[in-house]
Amino acid sequence: MLVEVSVVEQRRLPQPRSPALSVGPGTLSRMTDVQLRDVDDADLEVFFEQQREEEAVRRAQFPARDRERFLTHWRTKVLGNPTGHAQTATVDGEVAGNIVAWWQDGRRFTGYWFGQRFWGRGVGTAALRQFLQREQIRPLYADPFVGNTASVRLLERCGFQPVGVDHDGDLEFVVLRLDDGAADEE
Repeated sequence: MLVEVSVVEQRRLPQPRSPALSVGPGTLSRMTDVQLRDVDDADLEVFFEQQREEEAVRRAQFPARDRERFLTHWRTKVLGNPTGHAQTATVDGEVAGNIVAWWQDGRRFTGYWFGQRFWGRGVGTAALRQFLQREQIRPLYADPFVGNTASVRLLERCGFQPVGVDHDGDLEFVVLRLDDGAADEE
């Protein structure tokens, strides 16, 4: 159930913390070349490992799938969806994550998942901005977990505005919307 957000409620949304410059072993220097391309079957193995990262699961409040369920979902629901749009994000040629768009309940949604070692480098922002040039349908919605402040800020940097909250059990998700021309204003 979507609930409209008042100006007062918008001020209560958690404020993002600055992302850490070091996210553990194999950290990167500031990203240099972020590109999007079509998803290759080999990318699914990288995506599978990324969706198992404990901190990512905690922040997204989305449980990791076992390998078979994950691959089946991607091959049938994501890549097999003729109205979907899926792209692999790369940094200097290395798979960093993915960005997707799909229809749900009459609305176009976008979502993304990046490997933890790519966080805090501007990779998500650069990749999403490129994706929004390709994904032209507006309005476009996103609904990150309210506690995932880095994701909420990424979306806001790309022109999305909070328009409500949604609940799944006792979890709360911020509903953000990108309207025509909003991404161009950034």
